[in-house]
Amino acid sequence: MSGRISTVHIETGMNSLGGPAQVVYLVSGLVKRGHEARLICPEGSGIHEQALAAGLPVIPIRFRTELDPTVFFKIYRAIRRFDPQVVHLHSRRGADFWGGLAARACRVKAVILSRRVDYPVRRDPFSVLKYGCLCDKIITVSNAIKKVLIAGKVSPEKIVCVHSVVDPDAYNVRQNGNVREELGIPEDAPLIGIVAQLIERKGHKYLFDALPAILSKFPNTKVLVLGRGPLEARLRQQVVDLGVSESVIFAGFRKDIPILLSELDILVHPALMEGLGVAILQAMASGIPVIATPVGGIPEAVIEGVTGLLVPPRNSEALGTAVLRLLSSPDIRMAMGQEGKRAVQERFSLDSMVEGTLKVYREVLTAKGCLASTTEKPEVP
Repeated sequence: MSGRISTVHIETGMNSLGGPAQVVYLVSGLVKRGHEARLICPEGSGIHEQALAAGLPVIPIRFRTELDPTVFFKIYRAIRRFDPQVVHLHSRRGADFWGGLAARACRVKAVILSRRVDYPVRRDPFSVLKYGCLCDKIITVSNAIKKVLIAGKVSPEKIVCVHSVVDPDAYNVRQNGNVREELGIPEDAPLIGIVAQLIERKGHKYLFDALPAILSKFPNTKVLVLGRGPLEARLRQQVVDLGVSESVIFAGFRKDIPILLSELDILVHPALMEGLGVAILQAMASGIPVIATPVGGIPEAVIEGVTGLLVPPRNSEALGTAVLRLLSSPDIRMAMGQEGKRAVQERFSLDSMVEGTLKVYREVLTAKGCLASTTEKPEVP
């Protein structure tokens, strides 16, 4: 059998950020290496548009909810049509369970499940099936998630860590000042960014609680909030109640993240739970120091005192102190930013993610006698 591997990837997330962006990176990397890769995703979703723009083979499906049983039949028909050696399940929301069932029904040789979140493993029948007979290997985006799975009684031999990544070239952007002018941010104002969905576990409230102390020392500081979510109204009210609303800009979802990051002085990521944190990697690739919490896989990216600072979760005082330390020290900010760039290039590169994933595919296929152990890897064009 030749070294070319045929794959189908299932991602049911609706946006083109975070995890879905990782899927596009992977599918692109596989195609560039001469492998066959197709993406099943919700019709009209952000990842659908991004994949089409990248010229990738896409199989769009209409997707209602993760409990929608028709998803099984749609995925089943797509898998039967293309008969891949590998089906890679990239998300929850139905991709994992219905996709796993469909792949097994089609007798696909290798079924791979990715896990991007550090929630504890539920022991309900669906989870037992999902992490048991419905997949051959589980790829986690951090070692912290691997530990969570092991604690949830998932077999350690079944789990492999392949870190999330970013494309460093996309974040090699110079400041131009146009974004600050658009958002009404003075050129000399210190700018703190937070890039995350507006949900409880991202910890926005702790940054806002720290703002009065920060503004007492750096009164013209601005906070740029990128993202949307169910907590938006509550967070907007919080900054009004704190009397800091003039210093906080809710910018929603933006497609020009690399340009916006280039304008920041600090990225703050005060998460309560986190698989790894793509926003953290984006900031590091942009040469921006990060202040975050040591939860989940974050310490695998943010090295205390090297690429940023780590503060206890739910601790606004410690968070404020860390922000003041970096705002007071431009040289430290610059040094941490450069170390972050280096870390992304060395440990969170696109090549490392694609090759790490291919290694998992090859191991499963070889173990099942579907791929010669001496198969050479295709050359990257």
